[in-house]
Order: sequence, then structure tokens, then C-alpha cells
Amino acid sequence: PYFSVVAPLVSRCVLLTLRELDATDIGELVERAVADERGLNGEVTLEPEARDHLVRTAAGDARKALTALEAAALSVGEDDVITVAVVEAAIDTAAVRYDRDGDGHYDVASAFIKSLRGSDVDAAMHYLARMVVAGEDPRFIARRLVIFASEDVGMADPTALQTATAAATAVERIGMPEARINLAQAVAHLATAPKSNAVITAIDEAIADVRQGKIGPVPPDLRDAHYGGAKQLGHGAAYVYPHGDPRGVVPQRYAPDVVAGRDYYRPTRHGLEAEIGPRLEKLRRIVRKADEGRSAADGD
Repeated sequence: PYFSVVAPLVSRCVLLTLRELDATDIGELVERAVADERGLNGEVTLEPEARDHLVRTAAGDARKALTALEAAALSVGEDDVITVAVVEAAIDTAAVRYDRDGDGHYDVASAFIKSLRGSDVDAAMHYLARMVVAGEDPRFIARRLVIFASEDVGMADPTALQTATAAATAVERIGMPEARINLAQAVAHLATAPKSNAVITAIDEAIADVRQGKIGPVPPDLRDAHYGGAKQLGHGAAYVYPHGDPRGVVPQRYAPDVVAGRDYYRPTRHGLEAEIGPRLEKLRRIVRKADEGRSAADGD
């Protein structure tokens, strides 16, 4: 109505939004249709796996579920049992062995991530297709891609996180089935991107140090100097503004003493990190000259 009816008329109407049913609703509907006298009146038996396949293929559409059930009932054998094979033959859609709450879910998700990490774009696309066809929540897939973009690609290709985040946004704003294309693009990007786990290694090592008590006071030069009395305490007195140096970086102590000189982020030689590595070495040499001067002074 927002596209086909003029706004003044729409404002005078009561608009009802028809939303897709969830799997539980579709399952109850199918079971009732099998048992109710207005339906199949209990004349056939619906196996649990066949029921689950009907629910998945319905994709939230009650009419589709009932039509598929009726077609399966009409093609049932003499034993009057609707099996997965009967449903597959009736609606010409293969059943994907995938349990969203069981081993199938975790096995396929694990294989999906490992295929991405192994840079096998074709295998990753296959597992994506299995999840999509099985009715996996696309938001779950999108979340895994966003995590993977930082955990396994990281700074080797910083645009990977942008692509994964954009795909997650597309899932929220567009929905399925169209969002499968956005997910596929993200999969193609992440699988073919150079890989690095340097980011997750860095944050996990830093967290481990903090949990072990390696915290230490913030250096006085970095403390907030905007409140009354801060200057008398020497806060920010010797702070050097990096933008005032033509290099954009200055010798200065930033880390607490307890972790001074600790290298958390160690770039690989993959992708963009091959360029970041040498630059990081130069930055650390300049920044840590302040520590060299302090060590010399302490020695005197």
C-alpha cells in the first residue's frame, strides 16, 4: 500500500502486516492437518523427519506447507506412511540432513568456517548453500562472517570486515532469499582474502596480561589534565603532541611500566600486513626511544 496507494488514503486505513510463521507454528499446523477431520483425518502417518522437511521447505508459508503435505499424502504408499522420500518425490525438493539444534548444525558451521580459513571458496560456498537451503537463520551466518573477518583475515585485508558487516546489514534490511547474494559475496571475499590471526592473538595476549595483574598506573604525561589541580600533580606536563612532529610520531612512553616494550600485535607477511610490518618496526623504534632515554637516566 505504501507504493500503490496515495499517502492521504493510507493514513486513513488500518494496515495489517502479514509476517512469516516460525518453524513451531508451521509444525503445529502440519500436525493438525494430519489429524483433523477437515484435513487428512489421521489416515496417514507423518514421520518426524518428513515433518521437519515439510517445515523447512515451507519457509514460514502456511499455504506452502499444506500444499506440500497434501501432495505427499496423495503419493503415499500402501503403508500410508509419509516418509522423507515421499515428501522429496512429491515436492521435488531434496531433504537436507541438517538439524539447527543438533550435530548437523555445528558440523556444517564448523566446516564452513574451516573452509573459509583454508581459502577454499568453493567448499565454503557449498556449506553456505546447505545452511541456506536448510533454513538456517541468516543472522547466524552473518555473525560468523563478521567474527571471521577480524579473527582470521584481520589487517591482512581490512576491507574484509567492511564486507562482512555490510552483508550483516543487508540481512537485516533486505532479508531472505535476496540476502543470500550478499552472504555469498562476503563468503567469496573472505575465502579469497589473505589470512592473518595477528589481531585476535594480540588482544588475547593483552587480556591475559591484564588478568595476570600486569596493569600498572597510567604514565603521568598521558593522564587527563583538564580538571582542577591536575597540573599541580604533573598530569600531561611533558606530553608531546604527535601531530606537531613532521613524522607524525614522537618518542614517548604510552604503556605502563609493567608492559613497556611488550609486542602484542605481530603482523604476518600476508596481504596488507606485509606492508604494515616494516612500518610498525619503524614506529616502535621511534616511540620506544623514550624508554631508551629513561633507561639511561635510571642507570646514571
